[in-house]
Parts: sequence; structure tokens; C-alpha cells
Amino acid sequence: MERLTKHWSNLSLNDREGGGVHLRMDRSLTESIIAATFLTKRALSIDAIICTFNPLWRSKHGFEVRNAGDHVMLFVFLDKKEVDRILAVEPWSFDRHIVLLQRYEKKVPVRELVFNQVAIWVQIHDILAPYMTREVVEDLCGNARIVDKMTHLSEMVGRSFMRLRVVIDVSLPLCRGRLISFDEGEEGWVSFKYERLPNICYWCGCLNHRDNDCDWWTESDGSLKDKDREYGPWI
Repeated sequence: MERLTKHWSNLSLNDREGGGVHLRMDRSLTESIIAATFLTKRALSIDAIICTFNPLWRSKHGFEVRNAGDHVMLFVFLDKKEVDRILAVEPWSFDRHIVLLQRYEKKVPVRELVFNQVAIWVQIHDILAPYMTREVVEDLCGNARIVDKMTHLSEMVGRSFMRLRVVIDVSLPLCRGRLISFDEGEEGWVSFKYERLPNICYWCGCLNHRDNDCDWWTESDGSLKDKDREYGPWI
């Protein structure tokens, strides 16, 4: 919004353009809107999108889908609570690719929205039993923003792991785990597993592109790097 304001301030406006129009809140649409970008290269069909999400979201009042261009769709709901519920149970996927969602507040042009984050459940495995506490789990996920610190402990504990819901940057490789150390100087490793994970680039571990589009294993001349170097392949 600030960038847009600076842009307008640098323009010379004529008499017809300079007469400002005040947009009051009571003149805006009352619907709640979710803006979504689809990380697939396939052409999007609104009918296919509705058929996919309608049985999943089970909206009581239904929803409208508007194509905003560049693989961005607007989902229009009459009930704000339904938007809250949908955003609270990310991630969602379409065509086996992740869909990045955010609440659209209508004060920013759709083309200026930034889609780079998703909330996802991560399981932390191989924690020694004495250290299976909320504090330890939050420290292990310290490089990611924790969505809800009030999550009840019973929802965090699995048979042999703990889980926490965090926000991750889809343009960065998924964190595979964390190195840990003990007072005696010994070291260990805890591994991360992600729930409801859609397609992932198995060479670099990012969610925002396919294997064939990965810059990590493509040289500047178009030739392929050694795929088994460093990260790859992901399993």
C-alpha cells in the first residue's frame, strides 16, 4: 500500500483525475474473501476448483469463485466464521500441488498480494522420552513461527513423536530436522515429518515448484548438476 501511495504522489494529475473519491467502509462488500494462489502450471478451471473444495469445506451458505488472473482465485463467503475455519486447518492442495491461502482485506490490489507462507503440522520424531515437553518442541521449531502456542499437550503427543503447527516459507527448503546436544557433550538428531504434504521438489525440498523447475540442480547453461549432491534426493 505504501508503494502504491508513493507511486501516485509522483504523478501529475489533471482536473478530472485529481478529484478524490473517499471509499467508506460501509460502501464495501460485506462478504469475507480468501485469496488463493495455485502452485500448478496447469490451466485452472473454476468448475474443477468448486468440485474439489465444495465437499471438503462444506460451506453452509456456499461460496463464489472469481478468477483474479495469474493462477490467483478469490473465494467469496457470506460467513466470516467459515473463512476462519478453513484457514485454521491448512494446508490445502489442488492437483496434488499446494494452495497458498490468505485472508483478503480488500485494501491492497490483488496483484500486490504476496503468497509465500503456509501453516502446516510438523511431527518431531526421535525425541528422548524425558525431553518430550512443550518447551523442547517449541525450541526445536524455533526457526519457524508457531501458529498456536495454546495447543493442548494431548494434541502434540503421538505414539513416539510430538507435533506442532507452524508457519513455513514455501520458497525455502523444508527443515529435515535439528541437531541436538546434551550437557555431557553428546550430540543427536531429531527428524521432522510434515502432515498432509502435497507435491514437493525432491531435489531441493521446496514446495513452490516441481522437480523439473528446480534451479538448484540446473546449471546456468541448462545442464544438470549432480542430483545426489547435498540435499537430493528427498525421501
